[in-house]
Amino acid sequence: MRQDFQYRTVFCQIYGLAISKCDRRDDIAFFNEQIGFILASETHPHHNFARVSGYSMVELERTQFLAPTARNYMRHMFHAAHSGTLAELMAALYPCPLTYWEIGLRLKDEVKPDDSHLFKQWIDFYADPAVADINHRYADLIDCLAERAGKDELLRMEDHFMTSCQVEHMFWSMAYSLEDWPV
Repeated sequence: MRQDFQYRTVFCQIYGLAISKCDRRDDIAFFNEQIGFILASETHPHHNFARVSGYSMVELERTQFLAPTARNYMRHMFHAAHSGTLAELMAALYPCPLTYWEIGLRLKDEVKPDDSHLFKQWIDFYADPAVADINHRYADLIDCLAERAGKDELLRMEDHFMTSCQVEHMFWSMAYSLEDWPV
């Protein structure tokens, strides 16, 4: 939970950097909406998660420590934001919302949580059609940017996407194993 809270803060910062790379107002609006989504909407399922795990949101906000995987993931995102094009940055960002949506859908289908399920709010939130819409908008924007990209940029997009997929998987594993620094 603590790592995810810090990661979502960085995601807002990365969206701010994405805005600086936009040349269309619609794209600026998209990233602005995503900052609002994290700060307002996405906070609700995390309150649920924090309550179930025994943390207060205030405690999560105070966390400065980053586990190795979280630190690596954030550095990867900042690298894509500072050194890449908007297309490359979008490719690096996309696996995070995509995996949350896919996990939410799968849990809703397989677990079929009722109102007594501890994580029903979390599952319902990420399986919601609004999250699907965000992911479709991501994919549409990436496709549009990819159509204008050259061969080298497409290769960098692929590399950023695949790296993010790997680190996103590691991020979930980090939470499960309670990853920490060895010393």
